[in-house]
Order: sequence, then structure tokens, then C-alpha cells
Amino acid sequence: MLSADDPLPFRPERILIAGVSGSGKTTLAARIGAAWDLRHIEIDALFHGPEWTPRPTFLDDVRTFAAEERWITEWQYTSKGTDEILPPRADLALWLDYPYRVVRSRLIRRTLARGVLRRELWNGNREKGPWNMLNRDPEENILAWQTKTLRHWAERMPGIEERFPHLTIVRLRHPREAERWMRAQA
Repeated sequence: MLSADDPLPFRPERILIAGVSGSGKTTLAARIGAAWDLRHIEIDALFHGPEWTPRPTFLDDVRTFAAEERWITEWQYTSKGTDEILPPRADLALWLDYPYRVVRSRLIRRTLARGVLRRELWNGNREKGPWNMLNRDPEENILAWQTKTLRHWAERMPGIEERFPHLTIVRLRHPREAERWMRAQA
């Protein structure tokens, strides 16, 4: 596993960005995609159909873009089958392993902004509103989901390294490290 200060041994063409909800996966994916001319596929847009229902073509859509030569996406929906498709094709994984206070504050700001502005996210869906942050059900409340899944990647990464030895993993422990890493790649 590499750190923010380790040079990449190659120029990646298929990148996964892992991290808990609110870590900034989509924002970083868009930035890297623009900088390296990689197609950014926002995986939430493939998963969520109207009324927040899972799209039946989700895994087929993931297979289709994963077969392409150059892309970047968020590493999510691992329990839905994406681990069988994306890591075997990816050559780099960026793991945003940020402190709790960073990811929590980012998620609260994002959720409040989306809820108040009622901005469309994917396929006609909108954040349910700031009052939904009071719901204790992780399936209904993104803050409860973040709490439930906070250690998900730390628990999984040792097995991922073993299962996908071809995959270069860079662990970024703070947004400052991510910025330093981005500057070093230019």
C-alpha cells in the first residue's frame, strides 16, 4: 500500500476511489478525471433509479463501463456485486481514509445543502431534506449510514490487497494528503 508521498509506478487508466460516505469520492473522481482525461462514471447515477429504487440494469451498466480502457469511478455497492467487476479491471485504488471529524462535517454540510436546495441528484431523485437526519435507520439517514459503515474500508483493505495483488492502493489519510498527492501527479 502506498502513501501520499510515494510515487506511482505507472500512469493509471482505470481508477477506483474508496471511502466512507462524505469523504469526497465523487469530487476527487471528477477532478482526477478532468486532469487525466478519464471518463468519470458516477456510480450512484447508475444505481439509483426514480424514487430511489435500484436500477435493474445496474450491474450490466457497471460491466459495460468497466470493459472500457479508461475510466474513474467511486468504489461503492460492494455488497451488490461491484467487487466482482471493478477491482479486477482497475489498476489504481485511492482510499480516502480521513478522520471522523472531517468526513462527518463534510457529510452534514452536503446533506443540509442538498436538502435545503432540493437539488436533483440522479434520475429525478432529491435529498429527502434536513429533517431526515433525525431518522435512526441507516437505510433512510445518510448520517446513520456513515456511522454504520465508518470502519468498512479499514476492515476490508487487507483482504483486498490479498485478493487483488495487481491493484495499486494509495491510502490518503487527510484531505491535505490528497491535495499533496494530486500536486505530485501533475
